[in-house]
Amino acid sequence: TWGAAGIAFFAVALGTISLSLLFEWMRETRQRRQVKEQLQRLTVEGLGGDVADSATLYRRGNTREPAWVRAIKDRAPRLRDVDILIEQADLRWSSSTYITLTVGFALAFGLVALIPSRSILLALLPAAVAAFLPYLYVRRKRAKRLRAFEEHLPQAIDLLGRALPARPPFTSGLRMVAEEASEPEAGEFRRVFEEQRFGMPVEESLYALADRIPLVDVRIFISAVLIQREVGGNLAEILDKLAAIIRARFTLQRQLRVITAQGRMSGYILGALPIALGFMVFALNPEMMIRFVTADVGRYLMLFAGIMQILGFLWIRKIVDIKM
Repeated sequence: TWGAAGIAFFAVALGTISLSLLFEWMRETRQRRQVKEQLQRLTVEGLGGDVADSATLYRRGNTREPAWVRAIKDRAPRLRDVDILIEQADLRWSSSTYITLTVGFALAFGLVALIPSRSILLALLPAAVAAFLPYLYVRRKRAKRLRAFEEHLPQAIDLLGRALPARPPFTSGLRMVAEEASEPEAGEFRRVFEEQRFGMPVEESLYALADRIPLVDVRIFISAVLIQREVGGNLAEILDKLAAIIRARFTLQRQLRVITAQGRMSGYILGALPIALGFMVFALNPEMMIRFVTADVGRYLMLFAGIMQILGFLWIRKIVDIKM
C-alpha cells in the first residue's frame, strides 16, 4: 500500500513539475515574441512615435495570459494578489505555474494519505496543507528579499547621496547605485533607471518601485525625492538624514526581534512537541498507535488535532509579529 502511495506521489509530483516547466517555456517564448514585435515596430515608427510603447518593454505582466487562467482569476480574484506577491518575491513564475503547483502538490500529498487510509476525510488535511506550500514559498521568498532590501537600503541611499554633488542629475545617481550597490537594491534601481531611459516619467517609475517593494522606508525615500523635485532643496543632505533615520529604525526592529524571541521559540516547541511525542509513543508501543491510527475515531481525532495545531502555531506567530 505504501509502495503504491509512493509511486502515485512521485508520478503526480513529476507531472506537476513538467507542466510547470512547460508553462514557463511557453510564457518566455511569448514574451520574446512580443518584445521582438515591439522592437520591430519601434524601428519602423521611430522612438519618438510612442514613448509609452517603449516603456512597456520594461513592464512585467504584459504577456497575455491563457484563457483558463483568466477564467480562474475571474472566479477567484485573490489570485491577482498572489501575482503581486510573486513579483515582489522576484520569482519568474506565471499564474499558470502557481496554479499548477498548488493543484499538483495538493493531489500528490492527498493521494499519499488516501491510498493507505482509504479515507477521503483523512486525506483532506495533507492535501490542504500541501496546497499552501507554493503560497508559503512565495511569502518566504518575498519576506527574505524585503529584509535584504531593507537591510541594505541605507547604504544605497548613502551611495546615491554621494553621487549627487558630483553628478547633479538624479538619473546619474540611480545609475551609480545600479552599478555599485548590492542586490536586490542594484536590480531595483537599475530597473528604475532603465524605465526612465525608455521615457517613463520619474514619478511613475518611483511609484512602481514602491509597489514592488512595499516597505515604509522605501515610501519615505520616494516621498522625500518627489517633494524635493517639487519644492527644491539639498537632496544630498536630505538623503543623508534619511539614511540615518532608517538605520535607527532598523536597530529598533532588531531589538524587538530579540524581545519576542522567547515567544517564537515557544511556538516552535509547542508545534513540534505533539509530533515528537507521537513518535515516542509509537516507538514504545507500536501496536497501540497502529490500532489508534486505523480506528475511525483515531483518524478524526488526528485530523482535529492537526487543525488545532496549525491554528495555534499561526496564532502565536501573529502575537509575536509586531508591526512598525
